[in-house]
Amino acid sequence: MIKDKYAARRFDVNKEDAIDTEVLETIPFEYPGSGTEVVYETDEFTAVCPWTGLPDFAHLTIKYSPDSTLVELKSLKYYLTSFRNVGILQEHAVNRVLKDLVDLLRPISMTVEGVYMERGGLKTTAAVSYQVPSSE
Repeated sequence: MIKDKYAARRFDVNKEDAIDTEVLETIPFEYPGSGTEVVYETDEFTAVCPWTGLPDFAHLTIKYSPDSTLVELKSLKYYLTSFRNVGILQEHAVNRVLKDLVDLLRPISMTVEGVYMERGGLKTTAAVSYQVPSSE
């Protein structure tokens, strides 16, 4: 039976603690208060389904208004690559990227969006945003 043939097959899946936040670095932003918007995009973001180990590929967009720091790009590339074998839901992946980058940068605002390739007849877009709390 075909179903039984694949039931025991599984690829190695890492837990979320394999996501390398230690590699992230900041550089000073010399124009705080300028209203600058920074956008990073990649078509190479990938993680895996936590149940099957099959890959999920996404076009990932990170858009933010910096306060006093920027993320150093090489460190961001290494950080994003560390998701490669991590078993994480698509909706959780964008939330994790947002959390890690907000913790690092303390931006004025940030949005992370993942547009995932179709799998099983479904295409997923997951987006999450952060806005610095108002001081009111």
